[in-house]
Amino acid sequence: MSFKKLVFSGVQPTGNLHLGNYLGAIRKFVALQEQSDCIYCVVDMHAITMWQEPAELENSTREVTAAFLAAGIDPTKHIVFNQSRVMQHAELAWVFNCVARMGWLNKMTQFKDKAGKDRENASVGLFAYPTLMAADILVYRATHVPVGDDQKQHLELTREIAQKFNHDFSDRIRDLGVGVEMKSGEETVHGFFPITEPVIEGEATRVMSLRDGTKKMSKSDPSDLSRINLTDDAETIAKKIRKAKTDPQPLPSEVEGLKERPDADNLVGIYAALAGKTREQVLGEFGGQQFSVFKPALADLAVDKLAPIAAEMRRISADRAYVDQVLRDGGERAGALAEKTMKDVRRIVGLLGD
Repeated sequence: MSFKKLVFSGVQPTGNLHLGNYLGAIRKFVALQEQSDCIYCVVDMHAITMWQEPAELENSTREVTAAFLAAGIDPTKHIVFNQSRVMQHAELAWVFNCVARMGWLNKMTQFKDKAGKDRENASVGLFAYPTLMAADILVYRATHVPVGDDQKQHLELTREIAQKFNHDFSDRIRDLGVGVEMKSGEETVHGFFPITEPVIEGEATRVMSLRDGTKKMSKSDPSDLSRINLTDDAETIAKKIRKAKTDPQPLPSEVEGLKERPDADNLVGIYAALAGKTREQVLGEFGGQQFSVFKPALADLAVDKLAPIAAEMRRISADRAYVDQVLRDGGERAGALAEKTMKDVRRIVGLLGD
């Protein structure tokens, strides 16, 4: 036996999807579906770890779904659904809460960043949501997850949880005949969960603000000029590129020359990602040129790649019944897979059922 290759990933529905979401996640989802079975989730349960206006959450969930579909994800060949439709995510998360250690969660830097100084008032969900993320992935026994740089730590926690579960219940998994013989360090165990691998590839895995190349592009930035929203029209996209922060020097001919120039590095990375090139190739074409030459070329490229997606998103979003049907169908298919996993998990840990 071995684990069948399966890709899982999710996007939070917190409104205003932007270029960073597209380049860092959604575009990869589209590429991966050509070579793997894929499950793509709108993680609405993660979103409520911080307060969300209920009506806005509903709209944002549909918007992310529309973005998936507009970018080219095929919901008939793969699964697209929202997390809360499949109760087994929360059920497995509780099992993982009992497997994970407090020390592991205390190391999670994203909780510290989001909770800020007033951690005592942060929700328990915000602290524990890495175990839910692990459950999202492992309830389907997914083998690969496309992740951005900021999620690598959470995927490492997922791997630690899987390893501990496999180790703790190895004999039980063997006796029930539901696992795979696998290496865990120097030891051979009977594992039920795969040790999920990250998929990190391509340029612009971390897209920065157009107004400050040292900060990540964010939907929460008060300046709309700091990001390109996936709903922006062609004129708005071009304007934001024109107004993007740069420095007075021409572009270097070598990547090394971008090291101390975060704004230039960000724009070159965006061009490379949109064009399907490396930074080296972009600098081979534009090295020595002023930004007055490079920015119009980047604006034309961004409009060419993103404006059609924005138009398709608007078209799909207008058909709410279709979006809801995609999520309903995806939820049913995902739920069947998740329940198959949970039936075995309940037996492995000793929870009595039918």
